[in-house]
Amino acid sequence: LGGEPVAAKILLHGSFADTGKGHGTDRAMIAGILGMKEDDERIPMSFELAKERGLLFEFENIQLPGAHPNTAIMQLTDSKGRTIEVQGSSVGGSRIVINKIDGAEVECTAEYPTLIVYNKDLPGYVAEVTTALAARRINIATMRLFRGERGTQAVMIIESDQAIPQELIERLQKIDGILKVTYIPGL
Repeated sequence: LGGEPVAAKILLHGSFADTGKGHGTDRAMIAGILGMKEDDERIPMSFELAKERGLLFEFENIQLPGAHPNTAIMQLTDSKGRTIEVQGSSVGGSRIVINKIDGAEVECTAEYPTLIVYNKDLPGYVAEVTTALAARRINIATMRLFRGERGTQAVMIIESDQAIPQELIERLQKIDGILKVTYIPGL
């Protein structure tokens, strides 16, 4: 998102929709948006803490054909009006998989620092981004490429062994043809 959320709409699918409130899933999701870790003793008070911080939030149930039964979509907005939509699934064993960001399929765990680069589907962008990482001695742990229709938009998901410096993220955002860069610092 690039800033602290001021509004959150959370769409719950499957068992999250059916039993999430009873299991505290709703409070845990708000706690996560507030930056709390899974063992934070304040999770049961997350709604009150969110209100104190000025975070407006709402929950709705949704049907997502073909999605994992423990899936949620978070639509977040910050004070500058920037938005992000993240779809993720809890796949068991305390593992989360991020399925989509802003509608683009990404399939990443965010366990490692993760760079998500949206660019025009043209030659050269993968080389430019990976060269910039190599120049800063950032090792790529995994990399996946996705695209919609040929010649439209492509997405790179790069999980690295090291944190990505903010100046590098800003440099990548300025490259003509790179549409958006999202960074997840990792767990």
